[in-house]
Amino acid sequence: MARRITGWHPSRGNERSWHKVLILMCLFSLLLPACQPAGGNAPVAQSPVGQTSPAPLIEGTPTLAATSLPQRPVYPPGELVDYVAQAGDTLPALANRFNTTVTEILEANSFIPAEATTMPPGMPMKIPIYYQPFWGSALQIIPDSQFVNGPAQSGFDTAAYLAQQPGWLNGYVEYAFGGNRSGAQIVDYVALNFSVSPRLLLALLEYQAGALTQPEKPADLGSYVLGKQDYRYRGVYLQLVWAANQLNNGYYRYRQGSLLEFEHLDGRIERIDPWQNAATAAIQHYYSRFLDGEAYLRAIAHDGVAQVYQTAFGSPWENDLPHIPGSLTQPELALPFSPGKAWALTGGPHTAYGTDEPFAALDFAPAAMSGGCTPSEEWVTAVASGVVARSETGTVVLDLDGDGDERTGWAIFYFHIGTEGRAPVGAVLQTGDPLGHPSCEGGRTTGTHVHIARKYNGEWILAEGILAFNLEGWIAHNGTQAYQGTLTRGGRTVTANENSDADSQIEAGR
Repeated sequence: MARRITGWHPSRGNERSWHKVLILMCLFSLLLPACQPAGGNAPVAQSPVGQTSPAPLIEGTPTLAATSLPQRPVYPPGELVDYVAQAGDTLPALANRFNTTVTEILEANSFIPAEATTMPPGMPMKIPIYYQPFWGSALQIIPDSQFVNGPAQSGFDTAAYLAQQPGWLNGYVEYAFGGNRSGAQIVDYVALNFSVSPRLLLALLEYQAGALTQPEKPADLGSYVLGKQDYRYRGVYLQLVWAANQLNNGYYRYRQGSLLEFEHLDGRIERIDPWQNAATAAIQHYYSRFLDGEAYLRAIAHDGVAQVYQTAFGSPWENDLPHIPGSLTQPELALPFSPGKAWALTGGPHTAYGTDEPFAALDFAPAAMSGGCTPSEEWVTAVASGVVARSETGTVVLDLDGDGDERTGWAIFYFHIGTEGRAPVGAVLQTGDPLGHPSCEGGRTTGTHVHIARKYNGEWILAEGILAFNLEGWIAHNGTQAYQGTLTRGGRTVTANENSDADSQIEAGR
């Protein structure tokens, strides 16, 4: 029987604590329009687009210029500061960001159960802080729900939007992913596979290259419209691939609490404001890769990409609905192969799509495979009941909520699925039903296997951590580098090995 990851529910002996949380949240919602505690995390970018002077962070401080870095006070060690939980927050990540410990956070917030997964968005908290200098900007550019390709993007039609714009991207054609593609097709392809908002990608193209408003592509940018001066990334498609990789690297490293600072091109170290949200941290990290000095500060200020986004699409903060709820738990998932069959864990936690973060995927191959891209008659199976939302070269996406939209609810991403026998879009599958054969189709690989990852409301869910991959009770753990790592259940551990040795093999259904 698969073990469900524990969540935070009032029915589990936390009724009084939960009621206390609800009361606090209600009180907070009443006070929020009128004030913001010092050091809070209100989205500063909700200010009018043309504003060039963000509100002071602490009462009595002078107004800051748009491109200056805000200042926080020097907090005494262990001082309790106000924090409002954001979508996707976890206690380990918060502890890293505020340079404290989970134990200290729990002691300061006795209503939070020790087994809590994700924090309820909007919940007021007290967090002990141990001050570190060189904090960056506190301005929040967009909410996290507008960063991922999730529910907030479900009604957006990239092609229809571009058709109404005078910029050069409307009518742009480039050879990409096997054929001549329009600008809209390129944006949608990158947005879908990396699960990054198409609106955000368009805003970056507009800010850096006038793609929505300028009839002609700036001649000085040449093939490097997003600023990555590298012959391996020539053209709009590969520039967007590079950008999506950088954005995801920043977003998911900050989400798990491992991205706390980054180095600018001039060697300056910037520590991310601990109240910052993951989307803004990702954008800051992205621009630090190729902009410096005033150019970087302008990009992350009110009149930078935040203004471009709002001008193009309206305020991202209006009607914002957090996409990661409190107490998120993984549904029960089976191993992705038939009961009684032995497969090998050939790849521990590694990138879901692209390179580097997020480490959200695992690889499996039939134990009898001898290596190379030998066709296999073994079946990859549905890890849960759902409907096939996407079926294309190498790819099947199983939508667990059954609405056919992989951007909403839980979705399982399968990669390297062979064409022959691949389940079609709309197929309704039950747990254990075949959906295709493992192969080498769909990308670079050293051998026949299946790559599997999870998304919730468009956000890749990391393979290790609070919501660790749980397949029939087998729990994923990272290795010292990508593709290494283990699965553990009870007293047994299997270790990832691309050669499918005995120590890497698991039999489904046992």
